[in-house]
Amino acid sequence: MQRMNAAAARRIALAAQGFGKRRPANPKRRAILDVVARTRLLQLDSVSAVVRAHYAPVFSRIGPYDRTLLDGAAWSDSPRARRGLVEYWAHEAALIPVADWPLMRWRMAEYEHGRWAGMRKAAERNPTLGKDILDVVTEVGAASAREIERHLELDKPRPKGTWWNLSDTKLICEQLFAAGELSTARRVGFTRHYDLTERVVSADIREREIAEADAVRELVRRASRALGIATEPDLRDYYRLHRRQSAPAIAELVDAGELVPVDVDGWDAPAYLHPEASIPRRITGAALLCPFDPLIFFRPRTQRIFDFHYRIEIYTPEPQRVHGYYVFPFLLDGKLVGRVDLRAERATGRLLAPAAFAEPGHATAETAHALRGALREMADWLELDEVVIGERGDLAPLL
Repeated sequence: MQRMNAAAARRIALAAQGFGKRRPANPKRRAILDVVARTRLLQLDSVSAVVRAHYAPVFSRIGPYDRTLLDGAAWSDSPRARRGLVEYWAHEAALIPVADWPLMRWRMAEYEHGRWAGMRKAAERNPTLGKDILDVVTEVGAASAREIERHLELDKPRPKGTWWNLSDTKLICEQLFAAGELSTARRVGFTRHYDLTERVVSADIREREIAEADAVRELVRRASRALGIATEPDLRDYYRLHRRQSAPAIAELVDAGELVPVDVDGWDAPAYLHPEASIPRRITGAALLCPFDPLIFFRPRTQRIFDFHYRIEIYTPEPQRVHGYYVFPFLLDGKLVGRVDLRAERATGRLLAPAAFAEPGHATAETAHALRGALREMADWLELDEVVIGERGDLAPLL
């Protein structure tokens, strides 16, 4: 087993995720798809406190870009620009390359009756609703759950008592999406417009049959390339696999020479290095990372690699929050040196930073200067005029 120091492992992880590269001067669609070719997925989330989660990792890696280019790659299709990304449950809800869709067929089979009990109960209450929804979508094309309800003359107040307050129509649409019968043709705002998968994913991709073991091994292979160096839990979490799937896949890839066992100083578990991973001598540059960035979304890995304890506090009551509601870790020259609570106040054209905290030893003028630049760049990208710094945190006075 090879030995490696923790600093080298950190640089490998950052390079694998696309950090430290020269930014394109004028990013086009190709640059955006190149980011996803590295990360393999962009997590989707409904929180819009700053910007939707799938947009932020691209910005963190290539700087300001036209978000409509990502929208086009994910939610439009034409002879001139074929759909490059598609939605599915990868690491939670995510955009993935269209070519990766067949790798999820085994999961679609698992989700034939829905991802959770509420979907199954909705189907039991409405045994013909799934077929009715498919009939409507077949006839009218891509439609939201509310539009489908209107076609079915089911438009009525939502039932009370559930967190999302979802109608049965929405639940069954989600069940059909999880089972692979429906896909997302487009989004309007953040609302899914469902269409038959055959209209979203081309036949040559849709008809590929991949056995579960082969698909899982390929997903672990993709996770390894995206992470550079990783423990078994890291590789397992990237596509939310079970250990019974990831452990044998890793063993097979090690036997084939496609993963190299490595002992990293200070890590609490054996690691596996992708044989093509680069080991840069240094990583430079600054980036604000949203809570759902693939570099940090698995919190144990974030702690292990960066010695950075990070928890999202959206669901923590405000008086109990330590750092803030929607906190972006701040990456500077290959280290996580701070964190800043952010809010985009679009009505007033302001990017608010109510709190900014430094990691131990990084409450410096250098950190503050770099963070000021990163905040100004984000504000310009979001077309916000002013950056407003709050009073909380040891970095706030320096900012």
